[in-house]
Amino acid sequence: MTARSGLLAVLAVLAVLTGCSGTDSIIGGKPRSPQEAIRITPRDGAENVAPDTRVEVTVPDGRLESVEVTRIEDAQEQEVRGLIARDGRSWSPQGVAGRLGPAAKYSIDAVAVDGAGHRSARHTTFSTAVPGHGFIGYFKPENRSTVGTGMIVSFEFNRPVTRRAAVQRAIRVTADPAVEVAGHWFGDNRLDFRPAAYWRPGTRVTVEVGLRDVEGAPGVYGSQRKTIRFTVGREQVSRVDAAAHTMEVRRDGQLVSTVPITAGSATTTTYNGKMVVSEMHEVTRMDGRTVGFGGEYDIKDVPHALRLTQSGTFLHGNYWSDEDVFGSANVSHGCIGLRDVQGGSGSTPAGWFFDRTLIGDVVEVVNSKDKKVAPDNGLGGWNMDWARWKAGSALR
Repeated sequence: MTARSGLLAVLAVLAVLTGCSGTDSIIGGKPRSPQEAIRITPRDGAENVAPDTRVEVTVPDGRLESVEVTRIEDAQEQEVRGLIARDGRSWSPQGVAGRLGPAAKYSIDAVAVDGAGHRSARHTTFSTAVPGHGFIGYFKPENRSTVGTGMIVSFEFNRPVTRRAAVQRAIRVTADPAVEVAGHWFGDNRLDFRPAAYWRPGTRVTVEVGLRDVEGAPGVYGSQRKTIRFTVGREQVSRVDAAAHTMEVRRDGQLVSTVPITAGSATTTTYNGKMVVSEMHEVTRMDGRTVGFGGEYDIKDVPHALRLTQSGTFLHGNYWSDEDVFGSANVSHGCIGLRDVQGGSGSTPAGWFFDRTLIGDVVEVVNSKDKKVAPDNGLGGWNMDWARWKAGSALR
């Protein structure tokens, strides 16, 4: 099964404006002008957006090829219907879809073709205001999804939680077959749940959210009452050896394939450790300026991109580097690159891996000259031992 549906983006991280392409990745020798970008309103990462705000997607030249707007609420997705104008320059919602819902996350994925025939993509997210003095938790995975064995149930609260025990007690995560599941707090806004080891394939997990009327902080009460269920699919764990420039893909413990890769260069190394696929994009944009680089690259059509960390580590297709790089040299800005073609293809190593990946699959990097990824950087909780994980619970 392929994981085409978007994961509930509770962290609302900037999925496409990230920096990890190769050192030779500049297309045309210089970064593209900001005026060429797909323009989206509300702005990326906006919070507390008013319900009467209108969603708009426009391009200064060329035409919009596709626009997908999704409302994500209580781990369920709903498409926001709209139309691209006849001239292809704009998209707008239709009818009642034009009014935003309260306490919801929205994601927008747009693909455009410019005047020179080049495709570009943009992904943005924003959240709408929560009424009154309430609080809610944006969480993943989404309801009725099938995920990999490394999936971590993660809640991101829109307001700081000071009464952690009350909030954690109101969220119950159970599994069939039964296994102990513990919660761990990362600061006042994030609560993750996982078992001691990866979920067993075939496990059915139930998340009961009983936050309605729970006081998360003085005078701040929850409003959610919801039951979410998801299923754990087959086990796939891929081991990236940065020194050997290879990735071994294993299904249920059996080696399926060894894929040549390129990882982070000597000055921009890739994190070591266990990382979990949290988002999947068939095409996306990567701009080094959004992660602290000086404009060395801006690639608007990176194919087959799998997010591994919140800070911007991806495993993605790479069509701009020489083919002899894969399996022999590390040239990226921290990401893991697999050989691909512009526009993407299911027959390339990147396309093959993308089509066989689920949200929740594990990618583990070893032998990189970098530190281990932090447990709260994406779904990195597997990098913390079980005793330390349980020590972060408010219910000990």
